[in-house]
Parts: sequence; C-alpha cells; structure tokens
Amino acid sequence: MSEEKHHHLFHHKKDEPTGGEYVGYSETVATEVVTTGENEYERYKKEEKEHKHKQHLGEAGAIAAGAFALYEKHEAKKDPEHAHRHKITEEIAATAAVGAGGYAFHEHHEKKKDHKDAEEASGEKKHHHLFG
Repeated sequence: MSEEKHHHLFHHKKDEPTGGEYVGYSETVATEVVTTGENEYERYKKEEKEHKHKQHLGEAGAIAAGAFALYEKHEAKKDPEHAHRHKITEEIAATAAVGAGGYAFHEHHEKKKDHKDAEEASGEKKHHHLFG
C-alpha cells in the first residue's frame, strides 16, 4: 500500500525520515480567474458560435438520416425479397433522424441562452417588444 500514490491537497516530502523528526509539508493552492466585462462577453459569443456550429451539425445529421430512411423505404418496395431488412434499417434511420433533430433543437436553445447572456454581459439594453 505504501507503493500507491495518493492525491491530497497536502503532500509529504519525498524522503520522509522514519524517526520522530519534523516533516515539512508543501501546500498546493488552486486559483480561479473570474472574468468580467468584455472577456465575459467574448466568452459568451464564443460559446454561442460553438452552439451554432453544433446546431448545424445536428441539422445536417437529421437531413442525412432522414434521406437514408427514405432510401431504405424505397428499397423495401423495390426489393421485396429483403423488404423486412430494409424496413428495420428504415426505422433505425428514422430514429437517428429524430435524435439528430432533437440535438439540433437543444443546441438552438443553448445558442439562444448564450446570446441572451452575451447581451447582459455587454450591458446592452434589452428590447421589449409588445408582442414578443
């Protein structure tokens, strides 16, 4: 057990004496930088851009999976000998399309949230519309 490494906040020095001598300790302190103002605005804008990119990937995945599902549906009609296999593949592709669409929807809402946070961080005045 003495061979195992333990990760603690306080570490013993490597060459520990076995007697009753005093052993010094070193302390590891973690610091966190708090961003404010323009840096926070830039961070939110970067996250908004990342969510937009992920949203587009989700949309592309939904389109591709949907197209493949339609292709398999066509193959099921065209190839009655293997129709059952094509129908199963069609269902799997349709499920993947729904999942990718859900992912795109999720990323769209994350993008909207980051846009709102960026507006608040920049200090812009919020636009109040009568019907929206």
